[in-house]
Amino acid sequence: MHQGITAGRARIGVYAAVLALLGGLLLGWSGRAGAAADPLLSKGRAAAASSTEGSSYAAAKAFDGSGSTRWASAEGKDPQWLQVDLGASADVSRIKLSWEAAYARAYRLEVSADGATWSPVATEKAGDGGTDEFTGLSGKGRYVRMYGTARGTSYGYSLYEMEVYGTFDGSTPSPSPSPSPSGGTPGTGAFTVVAAGDIAARCTAADSGCAHPKTAALAQLIDPAFYLTMGDSQYDDARLSDFKNYYDKTWGAFKAKTHPVPGNHETYDPAGPLSGYKSYFGAIAYPQGKSYYSYDRGNWHFVALDSNSFDQSAQIDWLKADLAANAKKCVAAYWHHPLYSSGGHGNDPVSKPVWKILYAAGADLVLNGHDHHYERFAPQDPDGKATADGMVEIVGGTGGAEPYPIEQVQPNSQKRISGDYGVLKLDFTDTGYSWTYVGTDGQVKDTSPTYSCH
Repeated sequence: MHQGITAGRARIGVYAAVLALLGGLLLGWSGRAGAAADPLLSKGRAAAASSTEGSSYAAAKAFDGSGSTRWASAEGKDPQWLQVDLGASADVSRIKLSWEAAYARAYRLEVSADGATWSPVATEKAGDGGTDEFTGLSGKGRYVRMYGTARGTSYGYSLYEMEVYGTFDGSTPSPSPSPSPSGGTPGTGAFTVVAAGDIAARCTAADSGCAHPKTAALAQLIDPAFYLTMGDSQYDDARLSDFKNYYDKTWGAFKAKTHPVPGNHETYDPAGPLSGYKSYFGAIAYPQGKSYYSYDRGNWHFVALDSNSFDQSAQIDWLKADLAANAKKCVAAYWHHPLYSSGGHGNDPVSKPVWKILYAAGADLVLNGHDHHYERFAPQDPDGKATADGMVEIVGGTGGAEPYPIEQVQPNSQKRISGDYGVLKLDFTDTGYSWTYVGTDGQVKDTSPTYSCH
């Protein structure tokens, strides 16, 4: 009797083991099938990065579905990040990274609802390159990024592809990119940018006359792909303490999505020219190791310049080389001091050599601050002659600093607004652009023509 019971128990044990094995296999198969079933959300989506090694290594290269193109950051700098805008909020279940030789030894994978506040979903502390795949993730957000904290080599960070998988949570994502009508290199479709210069006075929302909290609220409500600042982001001397006490409490809410340039007030810092500016923005303002840089979005090439040093050959030589290497159809450039202005500062000839270089390269749009008013000009050449193939200039120094009056209307000036604070809402497509000037009351104060890229 004892022996029979033992044998029966043995058989039951065998059956249980077999069932457990089958169950494990089924569960494993189910997990792999579920992972495979989750759609790829990131391909072709709008991307941004803390820096790029050059225009050939733009952030979008890591989301184009090609294993032969890549994003590469500036060399020798930590931290660096790469992010993608999925177009709508999603439940992220899996992320796959395909590293080039310049890999990350330590990094975090993070999600965000607004591109400003981030939550980690995975952490790697001993990366060795190759392919990293993280499954079974539980994160919700519209934006996903790789935040590298330690390089695995002496170079930068470089990814052939960053693939984000999951499911949208019910909201409708923005349209996927489509090929350009001309049959050329596909872009990433339309996108919106918010821009302003001359922003944070030394005041807070508790002061009824303080304007930069209002322009920041407006800018955040528009929720663009990213933000541009055209210099003098912090008054009066742009100390790091002032950045933290004023700018950071308003426009700093979307610092991670901002591409700034310095103005003359950033050079007044007692700690040294641009010291507070560089300390506050870090790699965001110096993505390529200098106070000037470039980046791509869709079919556009953006050039961010430091007009405090237009008299230095290093920046001029860099600009020529950057434009020569550009493969995008449309070009926009921005800096602080405008060549043309009807405001108190008037025309600033320091910008004329740069205008000549951009005009020769077929650039389309120039954005400036410095004078505290809004103004748009008809297309013109560097000598101020109206011409269809000229560049359009916008002065947008209305981010919060005290307004300046219009003093002497310049030729080709089409619209001028002084006294109203507001931001530029710029709408870009693969073939052109337009914009509106929006006041802090939410009302559109001016609407531009629609321009095609040269």
